Amino acid sequence: MTDRKPGSNRKARVVGLVALSILAVVFLTPVYVMVVASVKPPNQADAIYMWQLPESLETSGIEQAWAKLKPNFVNSLLLVLPATIISSTIGALNGFIFAKMPFRGSNVLFASLLLGMFIPYQVVLIPIVRFLQYVNLYGSISGLILVHVVYGIPITTLIFRNYYEQIPSEILEASQVDGATPFQAFTRLMLPLSLPGFVVAGIFQFTNIWNDFIFGITVIPDPAKQPITVALNNLSGTLSIEWNAVMAGALIAAIPTALVYVVLGKYFVQGLTSGSVK
Repeated sequence: MTDRKPGSNRKARVVGLVALSILAVVFLTPVYVMVVASVKPPNQADAIYMWQLPESLETSGIEQAWAKLKPNFVNSLLLVLPATIISSTIGALNGFIFAKMPFRGSNVLFASLLLGMFIPYQVVLIPIVRFLQYVNLYGSISGLILVHVVYGIPITTLIFRNYYEQIPSEILEASQVDGATPFQAFTRLMLPLSLPGFVVAGIFQFTNIWNDFIFGITVIPDPAKQPITVALNNLSGTLSIEWNAVMAGALIAAIPTALVYVVLGKYFVQGLTSGSVK
């Protein structure tokens, strides 16, 4: 087998770099338009001048968007944090049972649970609304938290089940020899090793819940209690659109998920591929 020539390797790297640069420009173009339009005066932020750099920086759009979206921004935080933590914790417990404590029919139950990942939102909207009305949670943040927790259990269970499969069973067996109960083994042994799994499940759930629109507008009809994604849709006027305020609102809504990926992004790939070798 002959080695590749240095020139061909260099050419391949250049082609790859050019291709990645083009893709980066394509993906970042909406971000550029959003940021630039949000700091323009209203008469410079419409669709005709949206691509141009601002002649002067103005924060009126950001101030207007924040004044309207601040309560809904808080609603989204009150929704996404507990829903992410609860669904990830339940997924960790389920994943531990399926991976390390299998029982008769566990594979069938696991496969049935995963079917929840493929059920379209539209199919379950009416049953969800009827159930929440029955338990007096319709129209509340608590009801929306319950919906996202239940809908997130399949994916978080899959993430943790695959993660715990990589942890040597000898660790669990050693704890059982020392007299640890299954619950103690989970809380004292598995949970300290589960940070990569929680990062993956947390990022996935945080992003999905924060960006959700259909559950937010269906479960909570009151605009004052709706999450920010629903309020963002109502930010534009009926007769005219102030594009600087709309783009500023989109920027505000996008900041939390962007921060999550910036802070935890490097742990995301590690959590997808890492096991426990410590």
